[in-house]
Amino acid sequence: MSPAFADRMTNIHKSFIREILKVTVNPEVISFAGGLPNPGSFPVEELQEATRKVLESDGSNALQYSTTEGYLPLREYIAARYLKRKGLSINPDDILITTGSQQGLDLLGKVFINQDDDIVIERPGYLGAIQALAVFEPRFHAVQLLDDGIDLDRLAKTLKESNPKLFYAVPNFQNPSGITYDSANRETAAGILRNHDTIFIEDDPYGELRFMGHDMPSMKTYLGDNAVLLGSFSKIVAPGMRLGWVCAKPEIMDKLIVAKQAADLHTNYFSQRVVHQYLVDNDLDSHIQKIRALYKGQRDCMVAAIERYFPEEITSTKPEGGMFLWATLPEGVSSLELFDLAARENVAFVPGDPFYVNEKGTNTMRLNYTNSNETAIEEGIRRLANVIKRFMAGRRNG
Repeated sequence: MSPAFADRMTNIHKSFIREILKVTVNPEVISFAGGLPNPGSFPVEELQEATRKVLESDGSNALQYSTTEGYLPLREYIAARYLKRKGLSINPDDILITTGSQQGLDLLGKVFINQDDDIVIERPGYLGAIQALAVFEPRFHAVQLLDDGIDLDRLAKTLKESNPKLFYAVPNFQNPSGITYDSANRETAAGILRNHDTIFIEDDPYGELRFMGHDMPSMKTYLGDNAVLLGSFSKIVAPGMRLGWVCAKPEIMDKLIVAKQAADLHTNYFSQRVVHQYLVDNDLDSHIQKIRALYKGQRDCMVAAIERYFPEEITSTKPEGGMFLWATLPEGVSSLELFDLAARENVAFVPGDPFYVNEKGTNTMRLNYTNSNETAIEEGIRRLANVIKRFMAGRRNG
């Protein structure tokens, strides 16, 4: 007998990237597919020392159940860093520690979204958010990203026509495009949003990974309590710790805490204690500066290789930080078809399709540069360029 699954599971699919990563297990494959930080950046010895200190000084408490909100000194650290980096005055009580920022998305979906509610996302959008929020069966309204940020005219029209509950965005080094909203785009977008009840969800896992240009203000600077912030230690410490957070006004936080209590009681308390000990004992800014220098070299290598090898008809973004760039093929060229051909040449990327809602056969692709050394980046882009050239020639001759 077939199980009687909930209706909501009918249109929910496995993560496309998680399935792709199975292809990249082969050590001969050069993979630009995963959104993986460079493991060379992980502070292994420092975390080992932090773990020892926590266990020796307060092991019995660190291994016990704890509060849903999360370890207060860690929340205080996050609040202090918001003030230092962004000039935001955040109450630690308005911060909830989550199991990665991905859980934050799930909790926000539970708290806000009823079936057929309208929400706005970017086009292309972060597929993890699309997958997490799709469980709650909203109506997605995808607003195009331009070089300087969100398409403001389209945003204004969408907000006026649908009055969405939420607008989810990644304004800094967006996943998948690498695009950053400039200050004028942020200020104008905030002005548009202030005329509506829409809550802006600002996901910022990559904001500290800027290696060129200047930091941009948080949307919370303009929107105040109408902005909910998502953050993560995955890209600046280590993803395996699975620590993120949500920052929201008390009215929202109360609901998030109830939803989290129902989900998992609290995030791994031991991980919270270890990461906090690491942060107290080490200079996080110095550590991040090393990551930035590493990623800038890898980014520069990929941009140069694309300019050298790719056909001139292909355009790509040139991010000033983060982990990804976005390439656009000529109209009518399916990156999904290209992926299969590239896999045979032992090079992998993420086709554009999963970053869109209800669109197939797109001509875009995401390339990650942080998890490959520069030799592999050069060779992988060369292989991919050869596949693209053969594919495009075949289409012309066909």
